[in-house]
Formats: sequence, structure tokens, C-alpha cells
Amino acid sequence: MTIRLYDTSARQIRDFAPLVPGCVSIYLCGATVQAAPHIGHIRSGLNFDIMRRWFAHRGYDVTFIRNVTDIDDKIIKKAAEQHRPWWSIGYENERAFNDAYAALGCLPPTYEPRATGHITEMVEMMRGLIERGHAYEAEGNVYFDVRSLPGYLSLSNQDIDDLRQPDEGATGKRDPRDFAMWKAARPGEPSWETPWGRGRPGWHLECSAMAHKYLGEEFDIHGGGIDLIFPHHENEIAQARGFGDAFARYWAHNAWVTMSGEKMSKSLGNSVLVSEMVKQWRPIVLRYYLGTPHYRSTIEYSEESLREAETAFARIEGFVQRAAELAGTAVEPAAEVPPAFADAMDDDLGVPQALAVLHTTVRQGNSALAADDKEAAVARLAEVRAMLGVLGLDPLDARWAGDTETGEDLGGVVDSLVRLVLDQREAARGRKDWATADAIRDRLGQSGLVIEDGPQGPRWSLGPR
Repeated sequence: MTIRLYDTSARQIRDFAPLVPGCVSIYLCGATVQAAPHIGHIRSGLNFDIMRRWFAHRGYDVTFIRNVTDIDDKIIKKAAEQHRPWWSIGYENERAFNDAYAALGCLPPTYEPRATGHITEMVEMMRGLIERGHAYEAEGNVYFDVRSLPGYLSLSNQDIDDLRQPDEGATGKRDPRDFAMWKAARPGEPSWETPWGRGRPGWHLECSAMAHKYLGEEFDIHGGGIDLIFPHHENEIAQARGFGDAFARYWAHNAWVTMSGEKMSKSLGNSVLVSEMVKQWRPIVLRYYLGTPHYRSTIEYSEESLREAETAFARIEGFVQRAAELAGTAVEPAAEVPPAFADAMDDDLGVPQALAVLHTTVRQGNSALAADDKEAAVARLAEVRAMLGVLGLDPLDARWAGDTETGEDLGGVVDSLVRLVLDQREAARGRKDWATADAIRDRLGQSGLVIEDGPQGPRWSLGPR
């Protein structure tokens, strides 16, 4: 058994060899909390949640760090616009992110450090970089000298002579390509004391310092969205290696969620907030929609594709519920997933191929149900639950208990009303009044309900939207 991952730095799929046998250390660039999360933000958390679950299924002890950037230019700008303290903006949106991660079934990280809690570590790293000749102070700012480090830009594969760093509004650079690690204090902005005067951290420094604190000089996997490859991850590498750390052994990046071909972004006005989406769609369906495409493939957002995901998941959930009822007792997930599913997941987290195995197993289970073969149906249910558990999509898991409705929970009321109608249909079938029975079924179908007759009697579910 060998897990293989696409390594951005190597530009190829590589066999995964952990730094410490039996252990995996992962650092994921988490939220910059200037605003509430949209589904593009949460996709990254979902993708790496599945990665983490797969490593755990394969027997690894996983340490998973997901940071919070709670101070940066965007947060300060929002605070000024809203006439609020910068920290209240950050805290409010940090909670919104955590609510969104939880709503979509992401496991909590091992540690979730905030940038502002690690100023001491940042100062230590800057001091070391200055001593080693990789950084310099100018007018209260501290910059990284990009030409001082051989191999700079190897992750993004750029030519340093063509490089243009994003405008940071800073002064005193020796070279316009150098990037800010620390920004001198400005009137009205938050600041912390350092040997070079008061100021605040640059975005890139935060992650280098926190990765060093929680994972040490070298760790296994660094993750994030493809938009972070440059400048953020490139500059993280420069700081860490200039400080003397080997840093990440593998780099994994997820693709965007797009709308009309554009990256989903608040600045473009095309974002879809998670808090609004969970009012319209069941969270488990959103997880299926965002988590089942390959992590390196772009998702083009549309309501039609969400409806398709809802229908596909309904087929899985319908089998799980029917088989569980037939079993009459709790059926635990199988200890192992089917070999074809494992092979797909081992191959760069091939969730689409793994999902094909899952749907095949569901079809086999439905055939067993139709044949009233309880033993086969229960065996397929155990396999399906094992596969769904890896993907965080098992509807029988306690995590998803009650996730049957959007908005107010009217499930019990609706079930009672539908049962009354189904009892009338069963009475009509009992007296062989097929026309009435069919008319009741058709009327329920027009109301958006799907009726399925089985050995245990009729069942209803919501049909596609």
C-alpha cells in the first residue's frame, strides 16, 4: 500500500514517504477572516479533510494544522469601513468559518493557531533571517532579500528577472522584488513592539512562523488553494529555508470554484456564502457537491450541477436507509473499503474514481434488496458505510443526525402527513382499486415526493428539485 500525491514543487505524482513512519504532518493555509466564507473558501477545507480522513483510514497518526490569519490589510480596511475594531471583524468571521467547516462535516484541526498569537515567533524568525543575511530593516519595515536565496521561485517556476511582487505600499526596499515580512506602524492601525519599532506582520511571515512552531523544521505536506502558490507559498518557502528549516516535503494545491469561468471571489461580486447555501440545500449535499470532484479540478458553480449532486446522493442515501431498515439492527461500517476504492484513493486522492466504486456497490445493494437477499444487502451496506465514512458522507453517522431538511425542521410533521396519504393508498391497493392507488402516487409525485414500494412497505423521499 503506497499513497501517491501530486507534488506541485515536483510537477508530478510522487509516492508518499512520511518523515516519521506511521505519522503524517499537514499544514493547511486556512481562513483570512475579513469576511464570511463562500463555498470557494470552504472547498479547500473539505478537500484536505478528505485527505486527512484517508491517511487516518490507512492507519497514519495525523497532525493537522489549519491557521487563521486574523490580521492583514483587508481586515484593517474592513474595520475602517465599518468603524469597528479590527479584532471584532476577525473574531466574527473566524466563527463564521468554523460554523461553515462544522456544517459541512469537516473534522476540527489538531491545532488552529491565530497569527496574532505568534508575534514572538515571528520576531525570532526575522531576527534569524537578518543575522543570516536574508533580510534587512528599512524605515521600520523588514524585507526579505529574494536574491539572497538560491532556488527562490522554484515552486511557481518563475524567472526572478520577470518577477513583480504585489504592491504592499511599503517603503525602503533595496529591490522592488523583495517582499515585506514586517510593516512599520501607521496611525490608527494595530501594531506590536519589535527590535525594529512598532508594526504588524506581513501575511507570508505568519505561516512560516506558525508551521515552524507546530510542526518543526520539516514536515510532510503543505496545502492550500492554487492561488496561493505565488506569492504566498513561494515566500513562505523563502523565509523558512532562509531561517534554516527544510520546511514542507510535499506541496498539494486544490483548484477553484468558479462562476462563469471566474474564480469565486468577494471582490468580483460572484461569491455564494455558505451561510446562505445551507438554508437552501442540505449540508451533506453541499459536501457531496464540493468534495467529490477531484481536488485539482475546477468546479464551475451552477444550481443545475447542485441538483445533479442532490439526485446522486439521494440514490446513495436511499439504499443506506432501506438496507438499514431491512437489517433491523445497527450495521457497522466494514473494516476495509473495497480494493478498487482504495486503489483510487491511493492514486492522488482519486475521489471521482472511488465514487464510481461506491455507486456500483449501491447498485449491487439495491439488486439484493429487490431480491430480498438480506445477507447480501447488509454486506453491501457495510461496504458503502465504510466508503462514505472516508468521504465524510455517511448519513447514518451521528454527525448528520437530523440533516434531512433545510430551514426549520418540519420532517416529523411532513412524514406524518405523507404517511396518512400512503395509508390511504395502501387501503386502495388492498381492495385492488389500482386506479385510486396510482392516482395517489401520481399526486404525491407532482408534489415533489418519490414513492418506492419495498418488502417493508412504501417509503417516501424528496425528489430532485
